[in-house]
Amino acid sequence: MPALSDDFFYNPAAWSYGLATLAFCGFAVRLAIGWRGGLRASVLLATVLLGGAWTGLTFVAIAQPSFSAVWQAARITNAAHLGGWLCFLLLLLDDWSEAGTERPWSTTPRWLLALLLVLLGGVALLPLAPPWRLPIPDEQTLWPYAFALILSILGLSLCEQLYRRTPGAVRWNVKPLVLGLGAMFAFDLLYASDAALFRMFDPNLFAARDFVHALVIPFVAIATVRNTAWTIDLHVSRRVIAHSSALLASGVYLLLAAAAGYYVRFFGGSWGKTLQVTVLFAAVLGLLALAFSGALRARLRVFVAKNFFSYRYDYREEWLRMTRELSTPEAETSLPERVVRALAAPVESRGGAIWLERDGAYRQADRVAFPAVAGAEPADGSLATFLRRTGWVVRVDEYRRAPERYQGLELDEWALEAWLIVPLADGENLLGFVALARPRVMSEVDWEVLDLLKTSSRQAASYLAHDRANEALLEAQKFHSFNRMSAFVVHDLKNLVAQLSLMLRNAERHRANPEFQQDMLETVAHVVERMNGLMLQLRSGTTPTEKPRPVDLADVMGRIASAKADSRATFDLDGARGVRAQGHEDRLERVLGHLVQNALDAIPSEGGRVRVRAYAEGAFAVVEVVDNGVGMTPEFLREKLFRPFQTTKPHGMGIGVYESFQYINAIGGRLQVDSASNAGTTFRVLLPRSEPGAATEDPLRRVA
Repeated sequence: MPALSDDFFYNPAAWSYGLATLAFCGFAVRLAIGWRGGLRASVLLATVLLGGAWTGLTFVAIAQPSFSAVWQAARITNAAHLGGWLCFLLLLLDDWSEAGTERPWSTTPRWLLALLLVLLGGVALLPLAPPWRLPIPDEQTLWPYAFALILSILGLSLCEQLYRRTPGAVRWNVKPLVLGLGAMFAFDLLYASDAALFRMFDPNLFAARDFVHALVIPFVAIATVRNTAWTIDLHVSRRVIAHSSALLASGVYLLLAAAAGYYVRFFGGSWGKTLQVTVLFAAVLGLLALAFSGALRARLRVFVAKNFFSYRYDYREEWLRMTRELSTPEAETSLPERVVRALAAPVESRGGAIWLERDGAYRQADRVAFPAVAGAEPADGSLATFLRRTGWVVRVDEYRRAPERYQGLELDEWALEAWLIVPLADGENLLGFVALARPRVMSEVDWEVLDLLKTSSRQAASYLAHDRANEALLEAQKFHSFNRMSAFVVHDLKNLVAQLSLMLRNAERHRANPEFQQDMLETVAHVVERMNGLMLQLRSGTTPTEKPRPVDLADVMGRIASAKADSRATFDLDGARGVRAQGHEDRLERVLGHLVQNALDAIPSEGGRVRVRAYAEGAFAVVEVVDNGVGMTPEFLREKLFRPFQTTKPHGMGIGVYESFQYINAIGGRLQVDSASNAGTTFRVLLPRSEPGAATEDPLRRVA
């Protein structure tokens, strides 16, 4: 294979034609993916493919100048590429000439003309040598250049005819195509005129020509998106168009700055270089300032929306942006602030404020670049009533000009300083409203803007309603926890009152007995200690704040036996000596005392027995409370025993067993019950032992 030419890598034409080939091939692939059949789509795809073939063959011809056949093939594909654009324009003209109907291509004389132009163009361009091989000036070589001029003029004429004959209602659809192809044929006219004048193609224009043709691709893509009848399913992102427009504008700006710098240097004398550096630095600084300008970006987005797309908004992008803005919480921003930003973004507003309903009035909940408003809007006031009744977006400027359109609406001073007032309605419920500040770039508030704001506000209102429901649920959970804790405290107070009542009844008979007096003092001290513990529990909750520690069950059982001294219970404390369990002493005493009291309440007055026994069993300290009382049914044991507010006693609260069950499980124990109707009940409380080595066995696995 022959080697590349020496100047290949330094030849701008080689790089430009190579990049243009990639552009044409990429666009052809995208068109092929979206191709849905049809003559127009087929001609458009073929034309783009010919453009890729032309630039690709020219790239090879530049790399291997000795391949003359490749150069001739590039000339033919170039003529075919131009002929393809002419055929495509003729197709579109044929559509509008017959009131929107398309005649069969075989009966259209224009197609014969187009095919002849392609053949003649290929033949006419064959004798021409590459620009770097200068031909000898000869009058005989003038006609190929004249033919290139004819092609350019014909293309410009067809673009003008297409734009003029397209009905005004749909002319917007072909604007990008006419603009792009018109500019391309205008450049070719310049290119051919220069060649006809100097009898050769200018190398610089030759190197730039492929880029000019490749720049038509974005305009053709936009026109394809607008004209679905071409049967090509193509989507061009507004963001891509905006960025491309910004890049093109930046390039033009820098070219003008470079030209100004060159002029200053050339005519500036001894100050030329200094002034050139200053001008270029000022130009770059100005470009950076413009790039960071929110108003300029807003103007660019408005320009793209008005001139490149049939709708102002890309609704898919707007929906994704709205969802992302509302559903992505940030550490420093609240949901109301995110709602304001989400509604302000699509209309280029600088900010706004949100009012939410609280206690029968709407108050400012958050704001972004908007003055603070201290007052409240009544729920039955003019603004809230109007928004609730109509659901309209209030345009304040229109309200100033024609207040009769807003019957029944009276705006306060702060509202008159806003631009738009958007209701936040969740169904029939008006959660609040958002006042938007004036935008960076004023634009018309048409039906599309209003529909987008209404839809976005409904989505924002659903998030606000969900957030409010979460707050209500959290508040209800807090009340539930407080009520449950209060029930536990009331239950313990009931037991303490029972102890004091028993002591008062015995005081009538034994108040002169010194032993009874000492026991009474100890009981009162115990009740005071328990009530202080209950007050601490009200402040800290039902969960103990201290870690479990070793508890001597003999001491706990002794205090319970002393408190129940006048009862019919029988306590067996022999096994409890030396048995220590992990837990909280006061809580264990309360749990075991409650189980003993339940057993006493369940036994009959005659022949009733309650036996309490504590002993060690492997890794557990076990406390058994056995009675021969009324017992419980299997259904109650299975479905209600360990649930709150379920009891078999006529005056019970159903809290004690539930609290005991929760606490024992929390410290790693287990509560087992064996009961039957009229046969008695046995409660087995298994607590983790605190002796060394006893905790090596899993207590829950031991009883499983």
